[in-house]
Amino acid sequence: MTDRHDRPAPYKEPQQARSAATLARVLRAAEDIASSAGLEEMTMTGVAERAGVSVGTIYRRFEDKEQLINALTERMLDRREEYVAERLRGAQPSLSGVMNAYAHALLRSFADSNNLFPELLRARGAKVTDRGARTITEVHRLLLEAAAPYADEIRRSDPQGALDTAARALLGACFHNSVRPDAATGEAAQRRYAEELSEMAIAYLLTPDRR
Repeated sequence: MTDRHDRPAPYKEPQQARSAATLARVLRAAEDIASSAGLEEMTMTGVAERAGVSVGTIYRRFEDKEQLINALTERMLDRREEYVAERLRGAQPSLSGVMNAYAHALLRSFADSNNLFPELLRARGAKVTDRGARTITEVHRLLLEAAAPYADEIRRSDPQGALDTAARALLGACFHNSVRPDAATGEAAQRRYAEELSEMAIAYLLTPDRR
């Protein structure tokens, strides 16, 4: 996963277990409010009430709402990197198994928290955009690493380039699904869509170049 030592902390890191638990509760509360009402409706006071802490407790950790949103983004993106890595570790040992696990993990990651995830990536400044780009780079790397043992199954003339293309296509499709008005929702619909995406990717990877 992305090395956290390579990036500055978006808030004051807790030094004690009790403080860490309080921070986790605050971030959960912020995510709940933002997911249900949107980022614009999320206030420091509302988060404090939902988390069961004082407003002063939040301001001792975060300078302002923007810093809280940055921390929320960091938490959500970290979770998504970890989830994709976990699903790929449990993939069936084949190229199709890896692509299937990747498609399901990406779709579930983007579908979590309603439209909050894409909203965070779209609406905030350069820092969040850079953080989102790092997560995209990381999940891409995770796929390439998981698929490497099965590269000889790829029948394109440039296996690595083809795998890169397939990975980008899946990522774009999953992001698009999270922002479209008729998104695949519900476990059954998401499972079918992820399976269709992985089948599309496999069909491409196993088809020799026309030229």
